[in-house]
This record gives sequence, C-alpha cells and structure tokens, in this order.
Amino acid sequence: MKRPFLLGLTGSIGMGKSTTAAMFTEEGVPVWDADDAVDRLYARDGAGARALAALQPGAVVGGAVDRGQLKSWIAEDPGALPAIEAAIHPLVAADRAAFIEKAARAGAKVIVLDVPLLFETGADKIMDATLVVTAPERVQRARVLARPGMTEAQLATILARQMPDAEKRARATHVIETLNLDDTRAAVRDLLAKIGATHA
Repeated sequence: MKRPFLLGLTGSIGMGKSTTAAMFTEEGVPVWDADDAVDRLYARDGAGARALAALQPGAVVGGAVDRGQLKSWIAEDPGALPAIEAAIHPLVAADRAAFIEKAARAGAKVIVLDVPLLFETGADKIMDATLVVTAPERVQRARVLARPGMTEAQLATILARQMPDAEKRARATHVIETLNLDDTRAAVRDLLAKIGATHA
C-alpha cells in the first residue's frame, strides 16, 4: 500500500486557513485539525485533561481543562508552558498518527494536516510538502478585526506569537492567496492535481 502524501497546511490568523481546509474536505481529502485534536484532549476525561490534572489540578474543572485557569497558570508560572507542551505535544502527535493510519487504511491518497504553528513546532519536518495560505496585510486585519470582541491589542498579541507571514511563505512548498472563494477553490484543485500527477 502506497503511503498517503502528507500536506501540511498553515497560515497566520485571518489568512483563510479554515476556509481552505474546508475546501480540501469538499474535494474528498481527509483533513486533520491540530486545534480540534487539542479540544478533544482537553474535553471531559480526555487524555490531555488527565495529564494536566497531574501537573496543575486547579487547571481542570469537572474533568475538563478550564482554559481560563490554564491561561492564569501560564501567566503566573514561567515553567507552566514548557510543562504543558511536554505533556500535550506527544498526545497530539499520537492523535495525528492515528488519523493518518486510519485515512491510509481507507485508501486516502492525500492527507491534509492543518497545523496553526506548523513551522514554529517543527511539524513541517514530517510533511511531504507544506502549503501556506496568505492575503495582503490590510485584508488580514480587516478579517480579524471584524470578529466579535477582537481588538487591535489582541491582534498584535496573536501576531507576535506567530511566525511572520513573509517567513512562512519563504519556507512553504506551495502558497495560495485567499482573496476570493472561487480563485482559492481553483488553486486547491490545481494543487491536488499536481500532487496526484507526481505522487500517483
């Protein structure tokens, strides 16, 4: 059985990553979402909730991770984030591996792995190729600031934690600009055709 082609998908906030991921799903491509995996791990009686309860019992309420308590812990304790990452990252990797194995058994030729911090965490190293979705800064800002409750200060904080868009684009195998839905969908289909032609 030929191993599926692993395409790592990423993009900064407001660049259209979730919309693009949905387009791959519409094309019949299995999509694994790192954020969804963390949500499952943090849910009531999830493996992540159990792991964090052992580190910081106050961060888990009713068997599920309380993100407010988690943020407070991270803010107060410089060692909290490394400890959380050491506990959670292997669980996320195991979730991803199980998804890939299941999709491969089902006959998937291509699998998209949607990872917001793809390059920052080094997850790009397990991919056959990477795709960065992008948009001009003014478009990005307009999209993000249109979200309920979002402020300029919050946006600045989020962007400070993410690798600059220009650096992501420079490191990516493929780049898709998400100015409108039709062109983005066409670019997704074109990319899948290229991968199919070279990974047949």
